[in-house]
Amino acid sequence: MSPGEIVSRTRSGVGLFDMSHRGLLEIRGEDRVRWLDGMISGDVQALESAAPGAGCYATLLTNRGAIIADLHVARFENAYLAESLRSELPRILETLERYVIADDVTLTDRSAEFATLGLEGPEAARVLEKATNGQVAELGEENWAESTIGGREVLVGGFGFSGERGFQIRMKPQDRGEIEQSLGVAAGGDTLVHGDFEALEIMRIEAGLPALGRELDEEVLPPEARLERAISTSKGCYVGQEIVARLRARGQVNHLLVGLRIESSDLPEAGLELRAAGRVTGELTSVALSPTEGPIALGYVRREHAEAGTEIEFDGGRASIATLPFVAGLAAGDTATSGVT
Repeated sequence: MSPGEIVSRTRSGVGLFDMSHRGLLEIRGEDRVRWLDGMISGDVQALESAAPGAGCYATLLTNRGAIIADLHVARFENAYLAESLRSELPRILETLERYVIADDVTLTDRSAEFATLGLEGPEAARVLEKATNGQVAELGEENWAESTIGGREVLVGGFGFSGERGFQIRMKPQDRGEIEQSLGVAAGGDTLVHGDFEALEIMRIEAGLPALGRELDEEVLPPEARLERAISTSKGCYVGQEIVARLRARGQVNHLLVGLRIESSDLPEAGLELRAAGRVTGELTSVALSPTEGPIALGYVRREHAEAGTEIEFDGGRASIATLPFVAGLAAGDTATSGVT
């Protein structure tokens, strides 16, 4: 099955994706709440007053307010979990460990202990509810829950990477086959399509969702990536907060994440320089061939060139700024925008 077919079937039903490229960090210790609240942009203290499994989307920032990583964070009884790109966890862990001084905090990379599957699509919630015999019903966005599928223990995170309703399902590696089979039975017939990374990347780009290592790095500020949903405006101090607050007070940044509709017949490569009105304006970061939208991309341009319809040039072709998300009806969060905010 081609990536385009996988995308189409997932967007109309439900897809199951290998998520071995995602990792999991555990934070324990008596000082974990105070310490973690001072590290990330999400409101950890607010999670303490919620039920176990309550979660939030957050960023880990440099002192200059730039993005080291984006994180899906959850509170449990004696620990916090932080999910991110697995290949970046050593760097994330090294950064965090520098701030553990006299704190009772222990950081552990638990990625290798689990196999991880992503359930994505408009039918994902129904399939998950049936597979868990109703144990996981109406799991809130960014919240987590412990459950069972096919009699096997699983840890479910209420987030995805396609713009559709999504869930991350973690399990013991030896249980993966049984759980995949149970999810297929819950979906019914051949409804559940098995996807791959290429198809999931197409959907991510269609949804306008920035990714660590693509749109997110230490040269990018959260407002440039339109990550306002990852920034709490009511919590106390954290690393990088002063810069973020200054940007909020100023009301604008110089560059913005945008969608681009590619007008050339060949897909350009990520990293190409973008130009507008004869001057360099930014860079192409992610490119995909969408089954419904054709050649599309994400990139950064200067604020004055971020309006929908603006003509953009690059070596070998042209593009125009597009409204995000590319596919109508997707819940792409704060990245879903038609231009300058």
